[in-house]
Amino acid sequence: MIDVAQPLGDEGQAVAWLAGAGEDHLAADLGVLNRALHAFRHAASDPYQHPVSRSQLLVARIGYGRGEEVADGLWTEARELIASERRQRRARVLAPQARLASLLAGREQVLAGEELALRARLDLDHGRSREAALQVVVALDATLAELATDPTAATLESRLQELQELRDPVDHAAQAALGGPLDAEDQETVEFALGRIEAALRARTVAGA
Repeated sequence: MIDVAQPLGDEGQAVAWLAGAGEDHLAADLGVLNRALHAFRHAASDPYQHPVSRSQLLVARIGYGRGEEVADGLWTEARELIASERRQRRARVLAPQARLASLLAGREQVLAGEELALRARLDLDHGRSREAALQVVVALDATLAELATDPTAATLESRLQELQELRDPVDHAAQAALGGPLDAEDQETVEFALGRIEAALRARTVAGA
């Protein structure tokens, strides 16, 4: 990503900027890239175009250079950004691997609600609240239907009741999304409901482990 919005005045200013540049700058640039990828996805009608996350980057570098340098992929000066690794309990690290093995072996099936919730989370995280609202109402219905007949249903009774109580406000937000941008209250409803759907799905995974 080449940023030409605010050219650096001289070498000293560039050095000072690089010393203070970090993950916030990278996140902003990834946001620009992902908006471009989203636009290209629709322009090309290509459903396989997806956004890029920080965790997918093999190497992340940030730097500065003159126009002819950066046009050729070169730098005057650059440094690599090393993502911080937070220590996690061994059980939390191994849990996704255990479920992956179960899914690949066919011992467990991915719920439709899970897939829909992931799509809603992607839209919400990228500022597409209207699309998220429409995804969340379907994800909520799917999750309610699937968890009600799941072998773990008895342990999820309170969560199912909570999700059921969210049905009307989520439907209201989805209907509002059909007409245009969401207001603050509807957006908060969508964000909260998605979080509760995700929590119920995680509880189902833990109960079935």
